[in-house]
Amino acid sequence: MKNLKILIVEGNLESENINFKKAGIQTHTESLKDSIANYHKEVSYEVLNPSSAENFNDIINKLETYDGIVWGGSSLNIYNDTPEIKKQIFFMKECFHKVRNILAICWGMQVAVTAAGGVVKKSKKGAHIGIAKNININSYGLKHPIYKNKDPIFNTPAFNFDEVVTPPDGAKLLASNPINKVQGLEFQIGVSNIWGIQYHPEITYEKMINLINFRRDRLINFRKVFKNENDIDTHIKSIENENKKTSGRSRMQELENWLHHINEN
Repeated sequence: MKNLKILIVEGNLESENINFKKAGIQTHTESLKDSIANYHKEVSYEVLNPSSAENFNDIINKLETYDGIVWGGSSLNIYNDTPEIKKQIFFMKECFHKVRNILAICWGMQVAVTAAGGVVKKSKKGAHIGIAKNININSYGLKHPIYKNKDPIFNTPAFNFDEVVTPPDGAKLLASNPINKVQGLEFQIGVSNIWGIQYHPEITYEKMINLINFRRDRLINFRKVFKNENDIDTHIKSIENENKKTSGRSRMQELENWLHHINEN
């Protein structure tokens, strides 16, 4: 395999990453690096947080030098339209002019869809808290390289309250589940080929459980997705049971497939 140069885009605000570190939880960038290392050792990384980076323009000027971009998750909601979110959308639009391969994960997909003229809103059918179940790959998705060797129906780590309601023009739906119609999609814009997924193959179930514990109060009192502590504990138990049945390789298949794709192209 050839040496790859990858830009990882950090979607969380730096304040959230500081909170993660204080709680002993990996940032999403750290999770991505660890997961990529399972499949490709010869990778040079650069990391950019568009919301706060001082080297913003320097990265824009050398976007053509990257073999691909992985844009990870975030606790932000894109419809809030804050200055930090606007910076991320602006940077994604710059990427469309210069980067051939973009793997857009969860928040990353929502930013890509918004930058390309699509619409993201709060999910009407609920949230995924640590896990998304019964994702069904459609007939088009079964032929797509992102799902090579993937089970046609699968469960996966996920953490999202929002969903794509209007994909960009020309986007192809790849996978859905009962909560989010758009769990996987592909679209082309500018020079970019975007593979978007609404879940997190790069994050372990153990980290998802840590995130749930980290956000317990928020999930009960603000998000109101759990009634009480016992409700959360029952949910965590179900994720622990799923973790016992899921191999790391099957969980991360999409990431492996994308790395193989950019290595060959």
